[in-house]
Amino acid sequence: MENHPIDNLMKSTMENLKEMIDVNTIVGDAVYNSDGSVILPISKVSFGFATGGSEFKSGGNNLSYPFGGGSGAGVSVKPVAFLVIKDDKVRLLQVDGENIYDKIIDSVPQLMDIVRDYCKKENKKEEGIE
Repeated sequence: MENHPIDNLMKSTMENLKEMIDVNTIVGDAVYNSDGSVILPISKVSFGFATGGSEFKSGGNNLSYPFGGGSGAGVSVKPVAFLVIKDDKVRLLQVDGENIYDKIIDSVPQLMDIVRDYCKKENKKEEGIE
């Protein structure tokens, strides 16, 4: 059995979507800064497509009917965060930071780094005094 025209229509739609969306759409290209930090943009990608068609009856005794069809697709790319890497520290900076609880949870690793650095300084002071 040969392919129905709608199969070709769906295949070409999916191939075009595949070309538009790749992993670099979700995790963008790295941006290297002069201070040694690296910034990776992270996006949310949504897409959808629709394909449809109809066969029309012709006046003759022909077993194949004329086909009419169409397809459409849409893609939405929304930046959601930036991953900042500097030295041995990684930070996630959200674009939409409306939720205060998320901000608190996101700042816990930074707070732990500050406490750790403070404790190291205090230990060095004690060692120098003794």
